[in-house]
Amino acid sequence: MGDAHLSPRRAGIGGCGHGRDSSEPRVYPFQRDLRRGGRRDPPKDLLARSPPTGYPFLPEVAPMTRKTVGYVRLVWTCPRCGTRNPGPNGFCNGCGAPQPEDVKFEQPAEAELLKDAAEIARAKATPDRHCPYCGTRNPGAARFCGACGGDLAGAKGRAKGEVVGAYRAPSGATRSCPACGTPNPLTAVKCSQCGSALPAETAPAAPSAPVARRSTTGVVVGGVLGVLCVAGVAAVLLLSARHSEVVATVDSVSWERAVDIERFGPVEHEDWEDRLPAEARLLSCQLAYRETSDAPAPVATEVCGTPYTVDQGSGYGEVVQDCAYRVYQPLCRYTVDEWTVVETVRASGNDLSPAWPNVQLDPPDERRGPQRERYQVTFVAGGKTLAYAPATAGEFAAFAIGSRWTIVVNGLGAILSVEPAP
Repeated sequence: MGDAHLSPRRAGIGGCGHGRDSSEPRVYPFQRDLRRGGRRDPPKDLLARSPPTGYPFLPEVAPMTRKTVGYVRLVWTCPRCGTRNPGPNGFCNGCGAPQPEDVKFEQPAEAELLKDAAEIARAKATPDRHCPYCGTRNPGAARFCGACGGDLAGAKGRAKGEVVGAYRAPSGATRSCPACGTPNPLTAVKCSQCGSALPAETAPAAPSAPVARRSTTGVVVGGVLGVLCVAGVAAVLLLSARHSEVVATVDSVSWERAVDIERFGPVEHEDWEDRLPAEARLLSCQLAYRETSDAPAPVATEVCGTPYTVDQGSGYGEVVQDCAYRVYQPLCRYTVDEWTVVETVRASGNDLSPAWPNVQLDPPDERRGPQRERYQVTFVAGGKTLAYAPATAGEFAAFAIGSRWTIVVNGLGAILSVEPAP
């Protein structure tokens, strides 16, 4: 039997704490703040804290909550004379023609959120309806057409819900009236001086980028690498399929056996407060980001996208944002008593007499844990060495030093089978 090499003992994970009484709910400082009507967001120094390493990843993808920012007036362009008209107007300011049913509302370059309560109520009302007799646009609640008196009972409401563009608040920028040159805010549809219709504000055209010549170097290099990769895989498969038989002699043997020693005691873990085991002894808790939700939570930060405008079918648009909530919850450190490996005792040798190491335990807090064994035989054939790993001690005992064996190897030098040589 070879010499046994014993590893030094390691101290176990220590710790102490008081058991958690699940009947008494824990109150954190941020919860006291909420009860007093205090802050809703978690402390700023905790916003970047992530779940513990190794904890299952919780994706941030969640359904969005649509949040209303306010309401704005849209515009529409008269197909007869080209005049841009305020959305609430059912008739063209230029030629007096009613807005046709197929003419859509548009997002103005800039728009101010409505402040008048009555107009906001009008913006929230049902979509307008076109008279089936004269085509005039009427409020959704109207029973008879305001132009011809026709019955609107069967009139169909205008479509609503279409996104007409990103919302832009008034910036103070102006544009000149093409008729008299008077500066007007971008929110205006007619000149404040002469009353002429103002054309739609258009975004500046992006400068055209020069057409770059397409380089073929990357394509050629990629093709060469692809061919080399395929050739390499084919070579490996070919070598793996080739078999050869050699007679080899056992040059050396070695073995190693290991036994884990486990100790029962406090082990520290980290998890969310609502997932703590009943036997947990609490060490500390701290707010940490847990998930993204589509609904507000007691402790969360609101993350909203760019405001955009949705056609209400009445000449008004609802300015909305899609929002999600980064939810923060207590992440706790705690201990529980469990069996853990505190030491691994090993024995090794270079003979055919493997033995398990002498394990000294301190019961009842220590016990013998899982054990492992590894064997290796080194062959020499034609000046080359080949390594083989017997699966069991019984198989290992047959490989006496100097014994001859017939070995089948593949083109990569891996041993496929071993049998005593005749």
